[in-house]
Amino acid sequence: MEFDPAGADLSLAALFTGWALADELQRRLSTDGFADSRFADGVVFQHLIAGPTTITTLAERLGVTQQAASKTVADLQRRGYVTRRTDPTDARAKQVALADRGTAIITAARHHRAAVDAELRNALGNNRVEDARQLLLDTLT
Repeated sequence: MEFDPAGADLSLAALFTGWALADELQRRLSTDGFADSRFADGVVFQHLIAGPTTITTLAERLGVTQQAASKTVADLQRRGYVTRRTDPTDARAKQVALADRGTAIITAARHHRAAVDAELRNALGNNRVEDARQLLLDTLT
């Protein structure tokens, strides 16, 4: 039996819709020159927007080991999204900060999320999109 999305319960509908929206965002970022970006990169970026942080703190925020955080940071650095430097208050620690490319992808992602939101509101109506958004947020509480 083939799955019919119209029969999905709320959790599956939200999940599939989230995946579709994330895929569309990734497609648009790719056309902007960020084809090497991954959905998971954005999770790390959210912890760097406020400013540099140590790998130890980043690992705690992500709920991973320092080794896993270091590996992730090394990959992001290799792709030009973050920089690493010695912590000015502790020479043993390394700080991670967004590089110009990291800031650029955040700016592009914000632009594209706003564009997708506007497109949905235009196609489906402002009230329907706002009601759906609020319903999803209400399920978090």
